[in-house]
Amino acid sequence: MASAAQIGDESEFLRTVDAAFQDSDNAVLVAFRVAKSQASWSVAGRRNRLTTKPRVLAITAMRSSSTQKFSVNLQVLKYSSGGLQPAKVYKLKHLTKIEAVPNDNTGCTFVMGFDNLKSQSVAPPQWTMRSLDDRNRFLTCILKLCKENLGRLPKIQGMDVVELALWAQANVKGLPIGSPVQADSVDAERDQKEGKVTVERELLSKAEEDDMEALLGAYLLGIDEAEAFSERLKRELLALEAANVHAILESEPLVEEVLQDLDSAMAGVEEMEIWLGVFNIKLRHMREDIESIESRNNMLEMQVQNNALLVGELYKLLERLHVPSEYAALLTGGSFDEARIPQTVEACDWLASSIRGLEPPILDSTYVNMRAVKDKRTELEKLKSTFLRRASDFLRNYFSSLVDFMITDKTYFSQRGQLKRPDHADLRFRCRTYARLLQHLKSLDKSSLEPLRNAYCHALNLLLRREMPMRRCFGYLYLFLLMRLCAILEPP
Repeated sequence: MASAAQIGDESEFLRTVDAAFQDSDNAVLVAFRVAKSQASWSVAGRRNRLTTKPRVLAITAMRSSSTQKFSVNLQVLKYSSGGLQPAKVYKLKHLTKIEAVPNDNTGCTFVMGFDNLKSQSVAPPQWTMRSLDDRNRFLTCILKLCKENLGRLPKIQGMDVVELALWAQANVKGLPIGSPVQADSVDAERDQKEGKVTVERELLSKAEEDDMEALLGAYLLGIDEAEAFSERLKRELLALEAANVHAILESEPLVEEVLQDLDSAMAGVEEMEIWLGVFNIKLRHMREDIESIESRNNMLEMQVQNNALLVGELYKLLERLHVPSEYAALLTGGSFDEARIPQTVEACDWLASSIRGLEPPILDSTYVNMRAVKDKRTELEKLKSTFLRRASDFLRNYFSSLVDFMITDKTYFSQRGQLKRPDHADLRFRCRTYARLLQHLKSLDKSSLEPLRNAYCHALNLLLRREMPMRRCFGYLYLFLLMRLCAILEPP
């Protein structure tokens, strides 16, 4: 029981707490002096030293303006030079659990968990009451308010709920808890005493007290008389064992049947274990086969991709190695008439580009030594040699025949018994016609121009000797023509 001095001190303390809320609509129901311990965590995961500060926990109630319900809050007040000042507010509807600190032997330290905290990774503060009575009184008030206003109870961890209920039954008349359910009483006391609430209500109803007494009546002997309770438990245990032995003896056939079933089940289990071992071996072999198949499939897929790339490269190479039939016909057996000179020149262009395309760096060095490339290069060389021989023979004979025709043609030098100036327009035209052919011969084989140069100079000398009477007049013209053709036939 509390003394008169303690009661007076508590009354003064409640008046001090009421004074902190005199400018608000909150009514103080109960208040407690506590010590707040905040544990911080370092980066390495080690907990640093606890910092303890004196605080006041007060439970306040405020009627909602729109409804007839009450908003119950848990106020944290701190000491300052001007008295108590509100520091933090927790709403009771967010309270989810109350957990006792394991390393506190007194049982006065606990942690409250709320579901609306922004950072759940920060260690919650620890609250230490001055005594177990204060702790039980605080917890009883919290549980009663949650049950009446919220219809649920927070989770209690690390505390003996039966011990808490026994304490509440023994101290129910001395609990100065104000219930916000009595709205009229709170409003009347607030109007009469400037917002201070002193309404008291019992923690447990009469029906709840009767149920609690009936529940604890069966265990009253064990609480007050430990030896008698122990003897009673021993007698009951012996009676239960005797009853169990008797029941076992009576059910011996059933036990034998159960044992037989267990033996058959054990045999089935052993057989199943053997089969499972066989299946495991088969599965392991199957897994190895699957891995082997997958590895071979991967190799085949890689080979297919490589083959596809190789086929593409071979198609490109075949396009280079292909000899068009029309070009082959022109180079090996086609005529050198003036009308077919453009086709012959085109065939020469293709032959020169094909020969260059089979040489590095145009052709990859990996293909140079291939048999197909070597054979195609030999074929192109044969085409080139055949074309050079035919073209050289034709041009050598062409120059000689052209000059012979001009010398034997009498109209070329005289007209009606008189000498005339020789006309070289036809000669210039024919030389320009075969000039591109000569250039291709020069690009294919420079040594093939030597006999052509000799034949051309010989034929031109014959023509100049025949035109000697008129050479004085047109010498410069002949010299120019001679220099142009020699420039074509000369090697660089």
